[in-house]
Amino acid sequence: MAENNSPVESNEENLEISSEIRVSSNAAMNENDAAIEEITRQVEDALTVGGKKHKFWETQPVGQFKDQGDTSLPEGPIQLPTPVSEVKQEPYNLPGLYEWTTCDIDSEETCAEVYSLLTNNYVEDDENMFRFNYSKEFLRWALRPPGYFKSWHIGVRVKVSKKLVAFITGIPARIRVGDVVVMKAEINFLCVHKKLRSKRLAPVMIKEVTRRVHLENIWQAAYTAGVVLPTPIATCQYWHRSLNPKKLIDVGFSRLGARMTMSRTIKLYKLPESTVTPGFRKMELLDVPAVTRLLRDYLRQFIVAPVFDEDDVEHWLLPTENVVDSYLVESPETHEITDFCSFYTLPSSILGNQNHSILKAAYSYYNVSTKTPLLQLMNDALIVAKQRDFDVFNALDVMHNESFLKELKFGPGDGQLHYYLYNYRVKHALKPSELGLVLL
Repeated sequence: MAENNSPVESNEENLEISSEIRVSSNAAMNENDAAIEEITRQVEDALTVGGKKHKFWETQPVGQFKDQGDTSLPEGPIQLPTPVSEVKQEPYNLPGLYEWTTCDIDSEETCAEVYSLLTNNYVEDDENMFRFNYSKEFLRWALRPPGYFKSWHIGVRVKVSKKLVAFITGIPARIRVGDVVVMKAEINFLCVHKKLRSKRLAPVMIKEVTRRVHLENIWQAAYTAGVVLPTPIATCQYWHRSLNPKKLIDVGFSRLGARMTMSRTIKLYKLPESTVTPGFRKMELLDVPAVTRLLRDYLRQFIVAPVFDEDDVEHWLLPTENVVDSYLVESPETHEITDFCSFYTLPSSILGNQNHSILKAAYSYYNVSTKTPLLQLMNDALIVAKQRDFDVFNALDVMHNESFLKELKFGPGDGQLHYYLYNYRVKHALKPSELGLVLL
């Protein structure tokens, strides 16, 4: 999610719900251990002083800043479900020039339209140097998990020209919060064409995807954003590991450190030519049951985490070219699957650079270590990412990731990613290490 320099003045029209582009991997680290209560207190103070409110979000069943620290409020749904028959049956009204469309991601033409809209209008960094470049293959992977609903892939077209000018999506997911497993919608890819961001389309799009989710008798949702809204359940930070430091410096993603030359920087980030863990190999279809067991066992320790079955693991983690890479460790002696690591591919367009047009980024996904030390496992992940010509390897400080970030020469990014639950209250803000969920 691209950051807004002044979150308290952000307009929901400029919201793009997503993961984050982070720039300047050598930038100074934000105080990540500051309590979320303190962050929200400061934001609430700023809201009050400036007289500005998140008018839309204050009407929604989400945690509110004023309720922070109120332990009398119960954990769980904020609003109880209503009978599906009572859910609004007709779509919300759009401004007169526009109409709703359901985007069929299976259609080559529609997928190309969505790709074009996102490529030209989606998340950018603050300096407008990089913009996410989701491939068609990535979009189909992200939007067609087991049990997905085509009706949750929502577009807005201009009535006359039929041009696609806005987009928002949801996918179903089982997410456990504490001991309670809830079917939720994961909301993503909220994008409004740059020329229409004064039209206040985003709030009505959020209401419309919510209505369609309710029609499937699902009443909760999860999403992330780079801006502070009411109210984060966790605040995480992106970290970056240079794999091609010369290119990253050339395009302005990172910069030479003090008293560092380019040759010393290249030497600093150099990786071994091959992996070191015996039995480290690419995941295959026959590995799905073992990886599912490994992942389910691992994710139980986190307060918020997905609940995966074998169909989910096959979809999300079986390697797909230029989309997701997964590797595991098979014991040479017992042939037991003991460890697992994965990363997905999300390049960014490099804006205004004559020599480079694409920044190839790997994003850490789900990693499980039971026998191989996590540090060693992730170093092998860096090695295979380098072999596959990635320029940078990104990771959030969720799960146990913090244990390897500094030692493997990751640098902190210059912004944060906030996690949110819709219509579900958690009593206490979570540390990143209590979060077992990665949203694309």
